[in-house]
Amino acid sequence: MKKGGPLLIVLAIVIIVGGMFASKYNKLVKLDNEVDNAFAQVQVAVKRRADLIPNLVETVKGYASHEEETLTKITEARSQVNNASNPEELAQADANLTEQIKNLNVSVEAYPELKANQNFLDLQAQLEGTENRISTERRRYNETVKEYNQTVRSFPMNLFAGIMGFDKKQYFEAAPNEQDAPDVKF
Repeated sequence: MKKGGPLLIVLAIVIIVGGMFASKYNKLVKLDNEVDNAFAQVQVAVKRRADLIPNLVETVKGYASHEEETLTKITEARSQVNNASNPEELAQADANLTEQIKNLNVSVEAYPELKANQNFLDLQAQLEGTENRISTERRRYNETVKEYNQTVRSFPMNLFAGIMGFDKKQYFEAAPNEQDAPDVKF
């Protein structure tokens, strides 16, 4: 064997092993970024709904000025949605906002002229569409987390993921009583 032969073999092994680690690391980074992107899409959809709320509140205020407490709670719930920074906080804030919208719906039932107002009807349609978007984005997020978690927890990737600090991600879990879109009736 030539003088540099063993060195070339060791170098080849290092390059092959390094390439395998780089490939695994890049896959984990890609999946991690996909989870972050999917969560951002959930945030966008929930924020869209939160952004519709002030218009809804203003429309209702004109008809139901004595419902101030309900309207204040909606504003506070909207603020919680805007300040949520992870799936658990967003799920809790979203559940609270959904509950407050339900309370508003109960209040609105007493105002038949409000239920016929075109602005109100338009807001209702936008809110419905947004609820569907939220549901779709939650589903996409959870599918992405599932793929990531399966990869991170599968052998031998789990050994590499543990060393590199890739931990299991949290699913977006709405409260059990909030599994369905709120019933928006005006």
